[in-house]
Amino acid sequence: MKMNNPFNKKTTEKIVYQKQINRRNFIAFTSFIGLNVVAFESWRWLYKSPEEKSGITAGARKPLRKALNQNELILRKTFSDGHLVKTYPKSMADPNVRVNSEIGIDDPDYDSKTWSLIINKKDGSQLQLSLKDIMALPKTEIVYDFKCVEGWDQISYWGGLKFKDFINHFNLQEEAKLQYVGMATPDKAYYVGIDMPSALHPQTLLAYEVNGKLLPMNHGHPLRLIIPVKYGIKNLKRIGTISFSDERLPDYWAEQGYDYYSGL
Repeated sequence: MKMNNPFNKKTTEKIVYQKQINRRNFIAFTSFIGLNVVAFESWRWLYKSPEEKSGITAGARKPLRKALNQNELILRKTFSDGHLVKTYPKSMADPNVRVNSEIGIDDPDYDSKTWSLIINKKDGSQLQLSLKDIMALPKTEIVYDFKCVEGWDQISYWGGLKFKDFINHFNLQEEAKLQYVGMATPDKAYYVGIDMPSALHPQTLLAYEVNGKLLPMNHGHPLRLIIPVKYGIKNLKRIGTISFSDERLPDYWAEQGYDYYSGL
């Protein structure tokens, strides 16, 4: 009498298939563990690496700052005036523009009636401008997606004077030949350093309006920087002074360990 083989073809296929699943699960699990070990060891190596020497930049570990500087070189080589951020219709602008920080604009002694913009020129002289001086020139508007290094973004609507037009009208062409421009709040509590090509980008504004109205105090009244090719940390509120240099100028967040360039 012929007996049925308990290990028939279907049963054998099921066993082989289950073994394959187990093997794949084992590989996936060990790979996951391995990657986590590598990530942890890399983090520990970075954490224990020496900090950069304090200067224009500070607060970052040396390998991280080196990586940020290399990233800057790549971005600067590919940057051009043709690199425009996407714009949107005014109807898409958020009516409640987010306020993320009040560093430099929370001075209790600030008096908007006495505000003026001080330009430190290359020859050591100064140019002093009022808001009326700036608003007398042709206005440019932009509606774009403002991006923050913290991960949020918001479509917002701004109006003001193109920085490039500002340079040309007030005869600052010699200053614009230098590599960097620096801006600071009147109380000097907040300041940014920006590479000149980004400052002269056609979408960079000295903005005095948001959503078609003059800037409120919490958005930097009377004048702020809007530079769409940079993260929000470069968009200085309440500009008090503008300076120029061939050397990197001080930058508040770069001194806290952030990227100096902060380009998009």
